[in-house]
Amino acid sequence: MLCFISLLANIAFFDANANTMLEGKVVSVADGDTLTVLDNRQTSYKVRLLGIDAPEKKQAFGEKSKQSLVELAHGKNVRIVFNKKDKYGRIVGQVFVGALDICHQQIKSGLAWHYKKYQNEQSIRDREAYSASEISAQSQQLGLWSDPRPVAPWDYRNR
Repeated sequence: MLCFISLLANIAFFDANANTMLEGKVVSVADGDTLTVLDNRQTSYKVRLLGIDAPEKKQAFGEKSKQSLVELAHGKNVRIVFNKKDKYGRIVGQVFVGALDICHQQIKSGLAWHYKKYQNEQSIRDREAYSASEISAQSQQLGLWSDPRPVAPWDYRNR
């Protein structure tokens, strides 16, 4: 909780019923759906990308998914729109590089699943767009969808 309060002190506004915005530079990428952002006060934040679940590092396409996120975001200034933290204390948010939604881009590239378990945390528009992009990537056999039997990360973690 203290970490969240500390975060709020660095953000211009906060409303528990609305989204909060954080801006900073991506300084590291852990995997295909997690990165670290450093704000202008040199405070770092772990960020879990909203609406997606990428393959784990040791899973098929795990490294490709991570590399894609590195190319999309590492060293770049980002804007994160969020309203929650996960059980590990990470901000869960939609991440933008300029106008590009990199969460959505990971799905479009076939390097992440639309995380339907949490889709109710997305706007209807984003939920529909992410779902349609997953279907499109699957039909085109992009990325992980080129595997005849892709294993969803939530199933992989449960093994």
